[in-house]
Amino acid sequence: MFNGRNLLIILLSVITFSAFAQNQSTISGYVKDGTESIVGASVIIKGTKNGATTNGQGYFEFKNLQAGSYTLAVSYLGYVKESKTVTIQANENFKLDFKLKRNQEQLNDVAVQGKTKTQEIKESGFAVNAIDTRKFANTTADLNQILNRSTGIRIREQGGLGSDFKFSINGLSGKQVKFFIDGIPMDVMGSAMSLNNIPVNLADRLEVFKGVVPVQLGADAMGGAVNVVTNQKASSYLDLSHSYGSFNTNRSSLSGQYVDNKTGIIIKGSGFFNASDNNYTMKGVDVINGGTRIGNYIVDLNGAEFASADVKRFHDHYKSVLGQVEVGVTNKSWADVLFIGGGYNEANQDLQTGFDQNIVYGEVTRASKAVSGTVRYKKDNLFTKGLNLSAFFARSRDKYKTTDTVQRNYNWDGTYFDKGYAEMGGIKAVAHIIRPRTYGMANLSYLINEQHSLNLNYTLDRLKNENYNELLTDHDAMPGRLNKQIVGIAYQQDLLDKRLVNTFFGKLYHLGLDRPKYINNVYTQMDTTFSNYGYGAATRYKITNDLGVKASYEHAYRLQEAEEMFGDGLNLQGNPDLKPESSDNINLGAYYNLKIGKSTFFIEASGFYRNAKDFIFPVPDERSKLLKNRNQSSVRITGFETEVRYSYDQLLALNVNLTYQNAINTTKTGSTDSYYVEGTYLNKIPNQPWLFGNADFSIGKNDWLGKDTRLQFNWFTQYVNWFYLTWEGKGNPNGKSDIPTQFIHNASLSYSLQNGRYNISAECRNLTDELAFDNFRLQKPGRSFSVKLRYFIQ
Repeated sequence: MFNGRNLLIILLSVITFSAFAQNQSTISGYVKDGTESIVGASVIIKGTKNGATTNGQGYFEFKNLQAGSYTLAVSYLGYVKESKTVTIQANENFKLDFKLKRNQEQLNDVAVQGKTKTQEIKESGFAVNAIDTRKFANTTADLNQILNRSTGIRIREQGGLGSDFKFSINGLSGKQVKFFIDGIPMDVMGSAMSLNNIPVNLADRLEVFKGVVPVQLGADAMGGAVNVVTNQKASSYLDLSHSYGSFNTNRSSLSGQYVDNKTGIIIKGSGFFNASDNNYTMKGVDVINGGTRIGNYIVDLNGAEFASADVKRFHDHYKSVLGQVEVGVTNKSWADVLFIGGGYNEANQDLQTGFDQNIVYGEVTRASKAVSGTVRYKKDNLFTKGLNLSAFFARSRDKYKTTDTVQRNYNWDGTYFDKGYAEMGGIKAVAHIIRPRTYGMANLSYLINEQHSLNLNYTLDRLKNENYNELLTDHDAMPGRLNKQIVGIAYQQDLLDKRLVNTFFGKLYHLGLDRPKYINNVYTQMDTTFSNYGYGAATRYKITNDLGVKASYEHAYRLQEAEEMFGDGLNLQGNPDLKPESSDNINLGAYYNLKIGKSTFFIEASGFYRNAKDFIFPVPDERSKLLKNRNQSSVRITGFETEVRYSYDQLLALNVNLTYQNAINTTKTGSTDSYYVEGTYLNKIPNQPWLFGNADFSIGKNDWLGKDTRLQFNWFTQYVNWFYLTWEGKGNPNGKSDIPTQFIHNASLSYSLQNGRYNISAECRNLTDELAFDNFRLQKPGRSFSVKLRYFIQ
């Protein structure tokens, strides 16, 4: 029977529930060493039994707290303990971050068990470099120049700022290597979003996976991958910089974030501007003397002769701009991360040369524009504890326009004479390439228990390629299409108190390809599909806390890219007959850390093996003066790399590395779709360095020129051994073209005030003004100077 007593119980229950609901407050935040997440830090609320341990992102959270004052204490081996007292209101989500300082005395006396994110990545089972970019934040370097100092990596640029480049990891290069920003493919954001455009202070960390790539990146990366990790902190900050240097080079960057603590809304923005005349001196190039001239126009070549001279580049201006904004929330009950974003970028470029510096252009230009829209979502403990979901969706549209409308032959001194075809070797053209693209990725992970976990990843990538000459038509009647789908699954074991970590994985690759092909003097639309399976494993065993060995293996496929199939409208012809390439990749390595007082030593060495089938690489076509990708039947790459690092407190650091790689053609007889291979068996693949290394030295002092200041000097040297441009087994050895051995030296000096809020640096590259070459003996800039101003507040 419903009586007064029951009514009283119901009212008390409602009041109690309402009071409880009104006091469900939360305290959450991150524990970091600077901007590095600290994994496994202990966080407790003093006077209670509440405690937490930071996760893989350094994040902790206390829920269902009543209004009042709380004191949180954070501790981690090797760091000074820190406490903070906060007062929270009813129903408030309070953000509280901790930035721990290293305890030098404790570091000298004990072995540090915990690891920062960079250290954790380096000691995983995968062959990976983890580069903390914070120490380079005050330099004028872009990400390419930082990565080029890393073990096993060789980046070869065709010229100055904005020029095309070839990125190689352990001998595999080009599209075999994939690039990501926070786990998202970089090219989804547009053509201007590339490593040679991104200033170093837009990144917190660089992760370089060699050969074997984790499933969660969702990539068909046969040669490896680079993941650029940006600032992930959940607090407001601003990073603004500008540099000016030789060849009228200007580089500006901006990144920032605003966090509204009341609503939890976060606004993130980033952008950059790059511009340069690239008018550096070309040494010892051919010019024409004599002849009959009207200004720069050579009317008659009678009596003209070639001579060698030093001249400045005259048609190599470059400008790029990018802006991106994201708005979202974090740490909600329905989403740990939800961001909606948009971006725009464009680039304008004068083209000075083709793939060979004997090919000189004077009027050819290239322009590109891209827009993108993105959605990011992440939720841990979805439906059940240990089930985590992250997803990303993007829609983008890239447009390129290459203008080649004058029938001239230019020389390095700016003179020209008439010819019967356009500069790039064909008919006059205003060529358009339009590539709308849809990309989606979902990653689901499940922590079964402390020793076992699963990961499932699905990636969808659809692209349409329209290519036409506006002087002939206004559309592409037979556009090409690429449809990629990749499914990956991984199982990880953490055994023997996490001393032994094993990861086993499998991948399904599917490609749908629709492209026009010229058959019997008629273009025909060809439809092709490809499906296959890849698989692999990675393991790491810690012999001691400081000594470990690791190994990884993957049978991987790499699906064709749009530029390879359809061309780039510049120096690369499309090849509709390309096949997917595959490779068996093996890495074996070991590392060792040693601390003696304030000195820290680190040594790492590894060997690698790559056996690639249907290897795709560019071959110059002398008739068209363009490059065209071909499938080489079989290529084997073996080699080793080693790195030694030493640091003393915060005073000085030295890093030396060396890489040897032997990429040879193992197709013994017969022919491929591309050319007759007889005579090149066991020859080194041409136009690829086989021995190179780097040395990086820095020395700096805190509080030397005043309180909270730092003065730092850096010296960087790069060595590249000579290598052939063509097959070593063909032609007279005395007449072979090669790139000579090179030593390039860079130096920089930086000064910081107010703990890094105000920064100024001066830099000199190619200090000794050496003649520097890369791809196909294209000259790079000589000695250059620059100065950079940076403002950073957090």
